[in-house]
Formats: sequence, structure tokens, C-alpha cells
Amino acid sequence: MLLLCWWGNKAKRWFCFLIFSMIIFGCRAENLPQLDIHDPVIAQENGKYYLFSTGPGITIYQSIDRVNWQYSGRAFLTEPTWAKSVAPGFNGHLWAPDIIQHNGLFYLYYSVSAFGKNTSAMGVTVNKTLDTNSADYQWHDKGIILQSIPHRDSFNAIDPNIIFDNTGTAWMSFGSFWGGLKIVKLADDLLSIAQPERWATIAKLERQAFTNEAEPGLAQIEAPFIYKKRDYYYLFVSYGLCCRGDNSTYHLAVGRSKNVTGPYLDKSAKDMAKGGGTILLKGTKEWPGLGHNSVYQFDGKDYLVYHAYESKDNGLQKLKLSEISWDKDQWPIVDPSTLNSYRSTVNK
Repeated sequence: MLLLCWWGNKAKRWFCFLIFSMIIFGCRAENLPQLDIHDPVIAQENGKYYLFSTGPGITIYQSIDRVNWQYSGRAFLTEPTWAKSVAPGFNGHLWAPDIIQHNGLFYLYYSVSAFGKNTSAMGVTVNKTLDTNSADYQWHDKGIILQSIPHRDSFNAIDPNIIFDNTGTAWMSFGSFWGGLKIVKLADDLLSIAQPERWATIAKLERQAFTNEAEPGLAQIEAPFIYKKRDYYYLFVSYGLCCRGDNSTYHLAVGRSKNVTGPYLDKSAKDMAKGGGTILLKGTKEWPGLGHNSVYQFDGKDYLVYHAYESKDNGLQKLKLSEISWDKDQWPIVDPSTLNSYRSTVNK
């Protein structure tokens, strides 16, 4: 091709050079590594986006465009001091964070757990800023908010998500498998459960009879995220199994309520606490499983932030952002083609 370009006239040479450049640089862009993360959540500060995900110490990335990401360290250089007292087999990976900004502080919620057990606890660490170059950048761990213990508790203290209701009251939804997803009122300091305690079950799948209380069973539901839009609180959940490559059955469902504690009903008016949930997004051949989402408004548009498993990359999890549209009845819609159209890049 280069020889043909060289032997042609000037216009032909420029045209061929343009085509050749597009091929070369297009291939390079296609081959750039995507950000491989689990359970992404995002916060904004001073024009930058900060992404937090499951990983050693909670991994952090930053970006100015939500596409190109730069590694920005971790929240814990080692691990929470209390982690091994909750889960003796803790391996340094903190799970399923959530990040909020409130009254000038950033609150980063996270989970410590033994895989496949409800030997779990959720904690919170606090920082004045997310800018690692600031003299004020320092995470201060505030310890455990809620713990679950096998044979004592019918819930799993994992996957925290914080929502403020219409009165400004903070609530934490959480849960995985076992007795489903719960919501509990937080104290004003956002560091503990409010007293007297106020709890509700917001989503649940049927648990097989005679299942060992210490085992997750087949009620495959986890990762609640509540997003307020117009008249409704929308509860997004992940159904199925994650982390299994082409065998992943992870997918997203949604319900809504006019009250933060529910009941959350799907399109057919079935309560999610009784097995309901309208499917929002399922996997494809290229991306067989996807889930554990968060939802945000960026530049006046709503976005679903989640991870998906790429079949051609041995099921490695990749960051995905998909714009949410809303139908005439105020139900969210996500175009599955965005699984292919959104491609992050990462500089570690």
C-alpha cells in the first residue's frame, strides 16, 4: 500500500497516508488496555472524576473525561486494623465500595468479607479531599458500621450504598444472597446505625428450604444502588452469578418506590421483596455477564456505571458506562450496544 501511495500523484499520496494513519492509530486505540475493575463507584471534585472499586485497599483511578483513567493509589496502604478480627482469612481485598460527599467531607464505605460466607462487616473511612496532591489528603478510618455473623444473622453485611431521602435523612442499603437486600437508617454522623434502629427488606429472592444458615444458597441477589429521579427512588440490583467468565449469569434489574424504604415495585407491580424486579440489562455473547452498578448524573445526563466480563479476554472484568434514557412512564432504558461502544483506557 505504501508503494502504491509513493508512486501516485501528490493528492493520491496524501489520501493514502490519511487512510494508512487511520488504520495504524485505530488499531493502536483498539489495542489499548481497558480498565479492569469490579464494582465501580464515582465521585467528582474540582473537575475530576474519581473511580473507586473492589481491590487491594480499595483501588482509586482519576479522569477528566470518564474515558481515560489514571491510577491514583488506594484508600488503605495495608488494611483496616479490624479486618482480620471480622474475617480471619481476609486477603487484603476490600469489596464493593460506595463514595459520597457530605458537609465538606468524602465518606468511603466498604466491605470486609470471607468469600461465600456472611462473615462480613461494612466500615467507612473519611477524607477532606480526593486530590492526592493536597496537604489535606488523608483517609481516616472510622471503623465498623454493621457486622454479620454466621448462624446469628440472616443477612450479609456487604455492598453498602448510601442515599439521602427527601428530608435529608441518610439510609444505607446493603446485602448479598441470604435474606436479601436491606435498608437501615444511619445516624446524623453517617458513621453508625441510628437509634432506635429502623430496618426494612427492600429486595429478596426465595431461599431454598433447609439451606445451611451459614451458606449463601441459591437466592442470587446483591449490590443494591438507589437513585432518586423525579417522583421515584429507583432500586437497581444485580441478579445471578458474577466472576465466571462465559458462565457468568450476572445481570441488572430495577424497581421503584415513592418511599426510600419501599416497597419497590417492578413494571408489573410485583414487590422486589417478594421476588420482583424488571430486567434492565442482560449479558451478550461478547459480554456474557454484567452488573454491580452505580448511577449518576453527568452533564445533565444519567449514566449507568458497572462492570462487564469480556468473553474474548478470558472473562476479564471491564469498566462500562452507559447513558440511561427514560420512557414515557419514567422507567429507565439502557441500550446494550453501549457494551461495545464504550471503551476505557488506563494508565497504571
